[in-house]
Amino acid sequence: MKDLAHYDISPARGYLCQYNADEVELTGTMARVRDVALSLPDLLPTSRVQTLLKDALPEPDMQAFLSSATDAEVRMAMVHYSFMVQAYVWGEAEPADTLPAVLARPIVALADHLGQQPLLPYSGYVLDNWALVDKSQSISLENIRMIQNFLAGQDEAWFVLIHVAIEAKAGEVLSEMPDLVEATRRGDKARMRGILEDMASSWEAINAIFGRMGERCDPYIHGWKDNPALPNGVVYEGVEKYGSRGHAFRGQTGSQSSIVPAMDALLSVGHAADPMKEFLDQLHIYRPPAHRAFIDDLRAESGVRALVADVEDRGLTEAYNANIQAVADFRTKHLEYAASYINKQGRRHSGNDTDVGTGGTPFMRYLKKHRDETQDRLLPVPASKLKPSARPSGLQASA
Repeated sequence: MKDLAHYDISPARGYLCQYNADEVELTGTMARVRDVALSLPDLLPTSRVQTLLKDALPEPDMQAFLSSATDAEVRMAMVHYSFMVQAYVWGEAEPADTLPAVLARPIVALADHLGQQPLLPYSGYVLDNWALVDKSQSISLENIRMIQNFLAGQDEAWFVLIHVAIEAKAGEVLSEMPDLVEATRRGDKARMRGILEDMASSWEAINAIFGRMGERCDPYIHGWKDNPALPNGVVYEGVEKYGSRGHAFRGQTGSQSSIVPAMDALLSVGHAADPMKEFLDQLHIYRPPAHRAFIDDLRAESGVRALVADVEDRGLTEAYNANIQAVADFRTKHLEYAASYINKQGRRHSGNDTDVGTGGTPFMRYLKKHRDETQDRLLPVPASKLKPSARPSGLQASA
């Protein structure tokens, strides 16, 4: 495994942007673009956001911008454009099946530069779209805000900020994964157990944050792949490589987060073939390239499960199982939210497919299967090597 910086990860921020996004300055024409994007909460309620965006937006020289912009500037531009693209397609009574060149050419140029897809990705919605309220304090739900919004409502912000807080806390887990892979390579069981126990403790905090989602949130955001409202996808006007035919992409979804896939790769959790697995495999290309590489390297290099299963060490097995159970608990909470939100949306929005979640996530019935497959990876706990009569007073059975 390479160092964390290679994968754009840090212990304090995990997969979140490592810079302060609200301090990124966009100048010239791109500053005007930013101002239009930030006005979306005013434009969307008019029900004519398509006309207003086309009339208000300048078209930057993307070649010139990309040749001189920093990575942070490109990513911030992607945040603004991806919100406008989403608003243009879905912001009126009937979805738009053609994206005008003033939006299509810049979003494709930015996506190509970043190695991502030309619509709103999870990285643009969450990872690069937050700021600290008080920069002298750490990342927490009480100290973060969204930068770019659609309507600037509480539900919208809470959904994003819950994910920001989870991503930050997950940095503690992610940062220990390379050390765990190395300790496994050395066969250092004591070090492995210590890392796994620390990771399980961090997962308790992650699951506690996730448990707060329902306090203020009612999200519903879609892409346009496998979406009956846009059966032919969206035409990207003026983009030569796409021609005149429609193209379909997945909308942003929490399933694009790289936290659980990294855990699956580290702990060798697999899923039998089903439509949900196919969908999740497709989401891999929607992640930032560095995060994809981290998951791929973990999958290729981690031998954690094999060693734990082989050595029959009670404490090590229990530490491994604690992480498996933590991920299963996370998936259980996801299942609960899916059932609650999707069923609710199905009642409130006629015509919405109640088997489809945020971002066009299909096949809600498979979430339980994937949770169960995670729990099935729990390893049998070896019996203690100490006889009951020989165990010192006060020593726990899991020692």
